[in-house]
Amino acid sequence: MIDAPDIRLRSLRKHYGDIAAVDGVDLDVGRGEFFTLLGPSGSGKTTTLRMIAGFERPDGGTVELGGRDVSRLPPFDRDVNTVFQDYALFPHMSVQQNVEYGLKVKRVAKAERRTKATEALRVVRLEGYGDRKPGQLSGGQRQRVALARAIVNTPRALLLDEPLGALDLKLRQELQIELKSIQQQLGMTFVYVTHDQEEALTMSDRIAVFNDGRIEQVDTPAVMYEHPATAFVAGFIGTSNIIDRDGRTFTVRPEKIRVLPGDGPEGEPGQIRAAVYVGPFTKLVVALDRGGELTVLEQNLETSSSDVHEMEGRRVRLRWSPDVEFVVKEET
Repeated sequence: MIDAPDIRLRSLRKHYGDIAAVDGVDLDVGRGEFFTLLGPSGSGKTTTLRMIAGFERPDGGTVELGGRDVSRLPPFDRDVNTVFQDYALFPHMSVQQNVEYGLKVKRVAKAERRTKATEALRVVRLEGYGDRKPGQLSGGQRQRVALARAIVNTPRALLLDEPLGALDLKLRQELQIELKSIQQQLGMTFVYVTHDQEEALTMSDRIAVFNDGRIEQVDTPAVMYEHPATAFVAGFIGTSNIIDRDGRTFTVRPEKIRVLPGDGPEGEPGQIRAAVYVGPFTKLVVALDRGGELTVLEQNLETSSSDVHEMEGRRVRLRWSPDVEFVVKEET
């Protein structure tokens, strides 16, 4: 018999008045996956996570954990824990007490609580911080305490609702790598909500892209990026050029396009309308002679910032291989 997925959603629906926040979502999350719910604000990803956690009750459909229907159970009867952006730590308690709190509520013996909490703090690289109060920690350290508190009782799945959103860019990027490492070390199922495409691509085993309460595509990061199934996914995951030619609508990623001299015989002729220096690469916006604009990324092997401004107005030709064109479905 094949084991049931850790999380299974079937025909999940949630309405707020006339608004369908979640409109018939089907999803399976396997054991030990780092699975990300990605989409813009209002797309339904957070509402879906809250229904998995039990904070929202579905208007229709089911939520299963390990094959068990938990759709009508309260949060404390579900084998999941949730980590929020605002940490939700008790400021009057020490770090150790915060991490032990859930075990204490479950009446776990004091010695066992201390052992498990100490190990959880070791996993998140906060050994020796147990006696400090949350107010004595940095934002990144407080988020690690929240993570330790969530994993200490080894739930079936950990649900993370944009947990890094309040941190600065550098720290956020560091913690993305750490979170993925912790998840792999524990072998625990993580379901992660974010609107940040780079974050999703960096951390996930698989991604579900949400739009208007529905899922547009579920795939691995590489497939999602290289083979977007719809125009929405192509536009939302990274930067993509959506091109209408000869009755087809297809996408070409900016880094797949080569810029050739304007007097050459190959490629689509056009004129550079804007050039922006972005450190490792230059971003070009090229107005094509036969209509439309394409964005191109060129690696800065030799170009400096002073060279970039001279590119604007230059005639060029753009060329790409047919192998990097991916046909997408028109949005209805």
